[in-house]
Amino acid sequence: MTRLSRIAGPTVLTNLRLCLPTDVVSGTISIEDGRIAAIDTGRSSLAAAEDCGGDYLLPGLIELHTDNLEKHFTPRPGVTWPALAAVMSHDAQMAGSGITTVLDALALGDVREGSDRIRSLKTMADAILAARADDLTRAEHFLHLRCEISYPDLMELVEQLAIPEAVKLVSIMDHTPGQRQFTNLDSYRSFYKKKFGLSDAEMAEFEAATVERQARYAAPQRAAVVATAQRLGLPLASHDDAKPEHVAEAAAEGMRIAEFPTTLEAADLSRKAGMKLLMGAPNLVRGGSHSGNIAAADLAARGWLDILSSDYMPVSLLQAVFLLALTEADLPAAVATATATPAEAVGLHDRGSLTPGKRADLLRVRLHRTGDGAALPLVQGVWRAGRRVA
Repeated sequence: MTRLSRIAGPTVLTNLRLCLPTDVVSGTISIEDGRIAAIDTGRSSLAAAEDCGGDYLLPGLIELHTDNLEKHFTPRPGVTWPALAAVMSHDAQMAGSGITTVLDALALGDVREGSDRIRSLKTMADAILAARADDLTRAEHFLHLRCEISYPDLMELVEQLAIPEAVKLVSIMDHTPGQRQFTNLDSYRSFYKKKFGLSDAEMAEFEAATVERQARYAAPQRAAVVATAQRLGLPLASHDDAKPEHVAEAAAEGMRIAEFPTTLEAADLSRKAGMKLLMGAPNLVRGGSHSGNIAAADLAARGWLDILSSDYMPVSLLQAVFLLALTEADLPAAVATATATPAEAVGLHDRGSLTPGKRADLLRVRLHRTGDGAALPLVQGVWRAGRRVA
């Protein structure tokens, strides 16, 4: 740390509770040329310093897996919004939730031909890449390629979108009966009958076709996706692992992240294999999984929860961080699940902590006490690379 009298930067924020990597201290932060120039304890006496009223200052949140863009691109069934406008609306919601780095999870393939995901994929990807190229967004956006390995045209999509400078994560998905999330066939049938409005006969036909595609395409395409990611130096994530053999396969392929393991056994084995465990922040906020899988709180209680993702609800990420932190002393470790750990997992070493020299991606938060005594974190300001964006 430096003396306040020596801070010489264009932006100084003071009277903050600074969430540092291992501690929370009252102090001041200086931003210069998009970087954290200095951190000090105590208040600044500089006239230009902004008094933040004792609010918390966190690193900007880092989101590795969100399909929130789909809701903006297709706000209602059968309604498609103009692509770039949809990206900008999605981006504003992410930045307003305190998220400064976003990996937009694009589904490469689906369980059913002609779905909105399939029709919208190229348009959504092009819009994200255009917004990146023109620096239009508040948060910084990258791509997360979610590869549905039973989809016949998967590798064509991978070849189109595996752009090293834009892609930061590749994950392996298999949403077929008897696999991963759907090891329970009754759950599988109930889910897709409701989702697609299928009769019993239509469901039987759909299931049979899906099983045939899985048997034909899954193994060779999984191997091809892994080989492509390794050749391009892109980190890999498994998805919905449920059984020991799922984890063993992922470990042999060099997966860095285990996304949403569905059982405690799979979570434990993934952790022991060196993978970081990623769970949904909505799971933590709601008190459990909406699909009946393991609760994020159970992993947190065991010390196994490494990374939080907002998944389908951007605001949940900040809420979950403060739910994890039972006391202020717990806050640095809780914050790391949405900042430093995801940053390291995908090679974004220039951000993720309040450390001099790191990029000035910052989040100012005020805690609001609700009627039941709970603390609701409210975003008061967001900076990306030193520029205020919310």
